[in-house]
Amino acid sequence: MEIVPRYKFDQLVANALDDLPAELLPVLDNVVVHVHDRHPDEPELLGLYEGTPHTERWGDELPDQISIFRHPLCEICSDLDELIAEVYVTVIHEVAHAAGIDDERLHELGWA
Repeated sequence: MEIVPRYKFDQLVANALDDLPAELLPVLDNVVVHVHDRHPDEPELLGLYEGTPHTERWGDELPDQISIFRHPLCEICSDLDELIAEVYVTVIHEVAHAAGIDDERLHELGWA
């Protein structure tokens, strides 16, 4: 699929954040979500969480950051419906990391 324009991709990410399960919403209080074209060192990376998981916070940490990478997500999808689904899974996957959920549990939940 062609690379979706930035403004449309930003809206897909915003929609995914709006549709998060209720149990993950408190995590967003200390998370900043960015959209980038690609990760400079890992160009195939779809998303990245950087920070201190919610379960390990003391209360004085800087906001966590989640990066969602537009180009690789568009490249792995064949149409807009698939992209919408993949953006949602990527967003929920990274927010779940912020909540302290590891990859094994994410696989069990179907969010990997």
